[in-house]
Amino acid sequence: MNLLPLPAFSDNYIWMLHDGRQALVVDPGEAAPVLAALERHALQLQAILITHHHADHVGGVAALRAATGAPVWGPARETLPEPVTRVHGGDQVEALGGPWRVIDVPGHTAGHIAYFSDAGAEPLLFCGDTLFSGGCGRLFEGTPAQMQQSLDALAALPDATRVCCAHEYTLSNLRFARAVEPNNAALLHYLEHCEGLRAHGMPTLPSSIGLERSINPFLRTRETAVAASAHRHDPRIHPQQAHEVLAALRAWKNDFR
Repeated sequence: MNLLPLPAFSDNYIWMLHDGRQALVVDPGEAAPVLAALERHALQLQAILITHHHADHVGGVAALRAATGAPVWGPARETLPEPVTRVHGGDQVEALGGPWRVIDVPGHTAGHIAYFSDAGAEPLLFCGDTLFSGGCGRLFEGTPAQMQQSLDALAALPDATRVCCAHEYTLSNLRFARAVEPNNAALLHYLEHCEGLRAHGMPTLPSSIGLERSINPFLRTRETAVAASAHRHDPRIHPQQAHEVLAALRAWKNDFR
């Protein structure tokens, strides 16, 4: 299997998985990058997976469906460009590289889902805007408690799981993470590595669950240093409550420059 991040807009990635003949894409906010990749690699689009309803994730679905006839799967509780096969957490999608287990991950949006497969040599996660490398999505529709539960579910996946996020936010996330945990050696090393990648125009993704558990403050809300840092930023929170730590971190990150 070949995994490709197709750049879209200013910082989106549309993920494409292909076996040299057929392809699957995730969250195609634009059709043009997908159609160009299909032509370049002489591929047939077999499936389209959607994680949530935001326009930069679904804007290309109608054009791709019209051009290729590929079926679409997406979250059961969100407004999407029909027709879509609706799926809930615990369902399975039979498509290239799968079966894909659907995981409910509300927080960024109310009905956000992720797709996980351990059928290949390394497990693979398409997590949309729930988990980013070094960060997590803004809480537009969900609560901190929901996002904490969602991130806990993703953090419980195998360490080797490749994390395919939908945005190239890594450097800004890691600079914030450094402010939260300035003495985290793994984080400082990873930031340097990612700065080198971006300096050469290369993506920082995919990441891995094992790496994110060691450097991502939003997966480390129960770590003493992270909780203490969040409490210093917002003394109103209870640092023993992981979802309150997450809420403080997310509010801090929203204004971090």
